[in-house]
Amino acid sequence: MSKFKVVVTDWEYDDLRFEEAVFHQYPEIELIAAQCRTEEEVIEACWDADALINQYAPLSKSVIEKLGKCKVITRYGVGVNTIDLEAATAKGICVANVPDYCMDEVADHALALLLSAKRKVVAANQNVKKGLWDFKVTQPIHRLRGQVLGLVGFGKIPQSLAEKVKPLGFKVVAYDPYYPVGEAEKKGVQLASLEELCRISDVISVHAPLTEGTRGMINDSLFSVMKSTALLINTSRGPVVDEQDLIDALESGEIGGAALDVIEDEPISVSHPFLSMENVIITPHVAWYSEEAAKEMRTKAALGAVDVLICKEFPKYLVNVQVKEQSQLKSSQPENRYVMS
Repeated sequence: MSKFKVVVTDWEYDDLRFEEAVFHQYPEIELIAAQCRTEEEVIEACWDADALINQYAPLSKSVIEKLGKCKVITRYGVGVNTIDLEAATAKGICVANVPDYCMDEVADHALALLLSAKRKVVAANQNVKKGLWDFKVTQPIHRLRGQVLGLVGFGKIPQSLAEKVKPLGFKVVAYDPYYPVGEAEKKGVQLASLEELCRISDVISVHAPLTEGTRGMINDSLFSVMKSTALLINTSRGPVVDEQDLIDALESGEIGGAALDVIEDEPISVSHPFLSMENVIITPHVAWYSEEAAKEMRTKAALGAVDVLICKEFPKYLVNVQVKEQSQLKSSQPENRYVMS
């Protein structure tokens, strides 16, 4: 009896030990490791695969149309912008992600960026190392209590961040057209339009997923209404913020600063303007990371393939729910295999 073929299209880890640990329990599955960078390489490695686990390799319509046996694509992480969802759905392929593996990590990192920027920790550290032991080089610093944090998006991560900043005395507002006003009020958060949020907030933290509707949504029209002291934090996806508009706003003093974990094109170019800006803190897309989060993400991505191939169920974290209309899979069942120790 032939085995199910599961291909990891690409990965940036030292090994695949967590994925191997999952599939070791299922002798019906053969795990194939590839390192695809182009559409042609994906097609060559995956044309006869039953399932794909994907990180950054492009899974465009032209790729998906050439997948002869694929039943499920799972993606490391939350975003699925590498995958043509419409093409996958048309072909009856389930697409799954891992939306809950790093909620604390990203919220914690956003908070760390907020505190580092508002308390000017990075600037103070750099000045001390240059031999400047003088608090005046960080002036002005303002008290956090009473400031307004604006959250662009109000999913689980920004909700976690809201709870973390309230003891610091922040007032929290959020923009999320899909979140019920009454539910936000129960959490002590006021919903506002995006423009109003940008107008009143001292800190704007971006948590919107990257879609065609959100690409470039934070742009010059919003920078123009922000406070001149405003801090922009982005731990979601770089292209949600129009990068050139942000550079212009920072260089002109239209806003006070930015603290970024993501940019439009990663990794950053050595000539990028952000690297020479004293009012910018930048980290290398690390907000998601902890040892525990990495294990959880990779394990759950593998389990998404098990759901479909072995259990004949829709994956627990199904993204393209429209595929249910053309599939005979069972509804996902709660299973203790997803409980992370």
